[in-house]
Amino acid sequence: MADSLVERRSIDVVPDDERHGNAFSQFTLWLGANLQITAVVSGALAVIFGGGAFWSLIGLLVGNLLGGAVMSLHSAQGPRLGLPQMISSRAQFGVRGAVVPLLLVVVMYVGFFASGSVLAGQAVGELTHLGQTPGILVFAVITALMAAIGYRVVHVLGRVASVVCALAFVYLGIRLLDRIDLGAALADRAFDLPMFLLAVSIAASWQLAFGPYVADYSRYLPRHTSARATFWWTLAGTTLGSQWSMAFGVLVAASAGEAFLDDQVSYVVSLGGTGLIASLLYFVIALGKLTINVLNTYGGFMSMVTGISGFRGQRALSQRGRSAYIAVIMVAGTAVALLGKDTFLTSFKDFLLFLLTFFTPWSAINLVDYYLISRERYDIPALSDPDGRYGAWRWDALSVYAVGIVAQLPFLATTFYTGPLVEPLGGADISWVIGLLVPALLYWLLARRDTTHVPTATITSPDRIPAG
Repeated sequence: MADSLVERRSIDVVPDDERHGNAFSQFTLWLGANLQITAVVSGALAVIFGGGAFWSLIGLLVGNLLGGAVMSLHSAQGPRLGLPQMISSRAQFGVRGAVVPLLLVVVMYVGFFASGSVLAGQAVGELTHLGQTPGILVFAVITALMAAIGYRVVHVLGRVASVVCALAFVYLGIRLLDRIDLGAALADRAFDLPMFLLAVSIAASWQLAFGPYVADYSRYLPRHTSARATFWWTLAGTTLGSQWSMAFGVLVAASAGEAFLDDQVSYVVSLGGTGLIASLLYFVIALGKLTINVLNTYGGFMSMVTGISGFRGQRALSQRGRSAYIAVIMVAGTAVALLGKDTFLTSFKDFLLFLLTFFTPWSAINLVDYYLISRERYDIPALSDPDGRYGAWRWDALSVYAVGIVAQLPFLATTFYTGPLVEPLGGADISWVIGLLVPALLYWLLARRDTTHVPTATITSPDRIPAG
């Protein structure tokens, strides 16, 4: 049983005889991962920072669809390559050059682990009567243990959470609609472009942040799995789950105001009732956060291994090494959670928007290379060889990545930095749009001039010569 449950693979290719499952597994995983309290808080931010409920709901839907489509294009790479998402970045940035976006990816995982632990800590603290700080610590340890088991437990959690959390959100939605006047909450139809774009950006950043690890959870699907099926099931799960949670957050924030701001978890639970029902809801909140935080921890350790192995020539990882990397993510994320738990809402909003600055250029470059330049053909052994086809550093992609980041700065709006073009746009933050379009176009123009790094067919072993 241990052999079948505890994952043996890490950054190495998943062989065809170990592939299993179907594309529908992506729906349950991403539905369960998004039906959770941090997504509720993310939706609430659109109202808390000044938006009306009606246009916030529409803006969030637009952002979830746009960001979810980009994220789902990454997901479709998993069955084809059988590789973790960030390993494939070596084809664009070089075997060692991929460490540049990887450093930022690891920061992202630590940040999401921390933000999730703050809210889960509140739930675990209430459920166990230990308080928030011990709750954060207990939750962090359980998360690390689940992540150490690996891929199978991630999907089991996704299936369980998709059912349990969906039932809980239906119940909470009914209770919320009993307490508020929905017509009054949606009565304000005044359109405010900056606030609308803030809602779009919040949802898009939520989805795009999954991009660096989404293929990690589709890479065990059989190679013949339809890319379209993987794309659409991923998009359906992530859009439905996130929009459902965020819409709930919008209505809660629009109706509750300060009561929600004071303690997000307790207020949501109070909608459901007291006693046994409250305990069950605290458990559901912790379960939802466990699902996504296991993803973040798993993705964090995979990204760390990918970055370091590019310099060490590592192609696989021992169980002991796996546990060590996971422990590093857990300790770092828990420390950030304990330090930032008292300023969570403001910090989290800025964290989401700031992350977008670094991940939209990476997504643009990766997707343009995979679908338009390489056309899904990679030399997989060369992804571990700095002297091979992709080299150690690909300066064209790294330069485009840097330009993509810099191009966004004039359009970026956060509490610690606001670009000079934000005010002329009425305070709207459109940096993520620039971060997708500019590097996508630049990389396409540069990479199409020299395709010597592109094999005529996917190479899966060093001794295989591609057909054609």
